[in-house]
Amino acid sequence: MTLDQRNSSKLLWAIIGGLIVIVLVVLSYQWMSQNQSAEATPEAELLRQPAAPAAKAKAEPAVQLEEVPQQLVSEDILKQPVATNATLAKEEMAKLEDLQAQLDDQAALLNAQHADADELIRLKEEQIQLLEAQLKQQ
Repeated sequence: MTLDQRNSSKLLWAIIGGLIVIVLVVLSYQWMSQNQSAEATPEAELLRQPAAPAAKAKAEPAVQLEEVPQQLVSEDILKQPVATNATLAKEEMAKLEDLQAQLDDQAALLNAQHADADELIRLKEEQIQLLEAQLKQQ
């Protein structure tokens, strides 16, 4: 074996060792972050839940699938007393404003999806009419 071949083997093992160390660091970071998220406060967990779907203003289709409503916030938050400390009240207001912003963003997204679906339906109807016209011509 030449000197280059022996050094090449050592270099390969060094690269493999480095990759293993990187993978172990990433896995330990994920494990640590999962442990920290398990200890999160209930309020933070409520904010991470997906928002409930917005009410539809237009007519529902004839066939509906049974939907399970998703709650963004549990009902018992409405029954909790308001904080008397100004700092706690400001924090609560900030949380509620963030929650409202999330709901507004989700409503805008749902409205955009609804408009896109309506446009797609209109285009498909036009396509069907064109195909029917082609069939009549043949």
